[in-house]
Amino acid sequence: MTEAVLASDSTSISTSPVITVERGQRAVFCGLTSIVWLHRKIQDAFFLVVGSRTCAHLLQSAAGVMIFAEPRFATAILQDRDLAGMADCHEELDRVVEELLARRPEIKTLFLVGSCPSEVIKLDLNNAASRLQTRHSGRVRMVAYSGSGIETTFTQGEDKCLTELVEASKSRKDQKSPALIIAGTLSDIVEDQFQRMFDALGIGPIAFLPARSGDTMPRADANTKVLLAQPYLTETAQALKGQGATILNAPFPLGAEGSLLWFKAAADAFGVADTLFDEVTAAPLARARQAVGYQREKLKGKRIAFLPDSQLELPLARFLARECEMNVESITTPFHDPHIMASELELFGDHPDMIEGGDLESRLEHVRELRPDLTVCGMGIANPLEAEGLRSKWSIELIFSPIQGFDQAGDLAGLFSRPLTRAARLEV
Repeated sequence: MTEAVLASDSTSISTSPVITVERGQRAVFCGLTSIVWLHRKIQDAFFLVVGSRTCAHLLQSAAGVMIFAEPRFATAILQDRDLAGMADCHEELDRVVEELLARRPEIKTLFLVGSCPSEVIKLDLNNAASRLQTRHSGRVRMVAYSGSGIETTFTQGEDKCLTELVEASKSRKDQKSPALIIAGTLSDIVEDQFQRMFDALGIGPIAFLPARSGDTMPRADANTKVLLAQPYLTETAQALKGQGATILNAPFPLGAEGSLLWFKAAADAFGVADTLFDEVTAAPLARARQAVGYQREKLKGKRIAFLPDSQLELPLARFLARECEMNVESITTPFHDPHIMASELELFGDHPDMIEGGDLESRLEHVRELRPDLTVCGMGIANPLEAEGLRSKWSIELIFSPIQGFDQAGDLAGLFSRPLTRAARLEV
């Protein structure tokens, strides 16, 4: 049975609008899915999933055509002997790691990723990582985290991974901390654009988490400020605060407005003059507004609903409502962090229907009643909605696509206009 409570009943932070918590059945990918974009980013790392054949099939399906090349992820599959308790799982894991490192000597960081089979949950991967770290000291870094679908949505897998990277960085006492850390996986092209923008503003040195190499993962201290590039990094933000870092409150860099305010938060924190800030951002801001304006004509007045999946729901809704003039009918997000989302809530203003968590059946029924022009949801829900004549947008595509920053603002709007344009062309 669905249980609904007000989020304000469980937190002392006053937010507007009021977020209602709805508990019930969910339908989301597990945290293992995050490996697909993390392994692209950390170029000298390998992700070894300790799990079942289902885990292996999930990664192969999510990775798509990448399975035809030798990827930097694999699954240490639990066989019948393991599941029956007839084999020592630690010995089996050690053997698989030894074989992997012998075959792939270029690996610099090895992630041991837990999954949801009961035998894996019983296996202490943190101790296994420590044991293997001692055995392979100086050869490879071992990091363990959970990607279990029981504990995480698919984007929270990245949060778990980055949290462990932050914790692992404590041992690097001789490493100088950057002035600014950008936390959250970004495509290389977006990262390069952001680097150039911060250079032009005179802000630095900066570092990205995760970095492209395990050797350059940043370590925070009391002089470090952090800008979150992704809205699902609750535990990562807490770990960075634990090292003394200051988390800058800003909307997320989605769209022209979000990108401008995101950079402005950093500029204000580092004392950048308004004249310099306006000079540096004027041209990219104008390009972004023009690109979004072209798509706005296709989106203006269209009705959109968000089902819970990626935790990008609120920033996307803000962008589509304020910059594309869409009518946001419903927002449901898997988890709402009032600290991280404070600036987004201030921009978005009051909204009549905002849900944290969500019960699958009640949310689907709500969408059927609304019959919006577009529903943003997970892949498993999209096809049934399409069969009922409701247009859909896969939320996972918004994770795999470069959508942050000024130069991607028009592309982001285009991701929502395309399914509407396609539907219009197919109408008889």
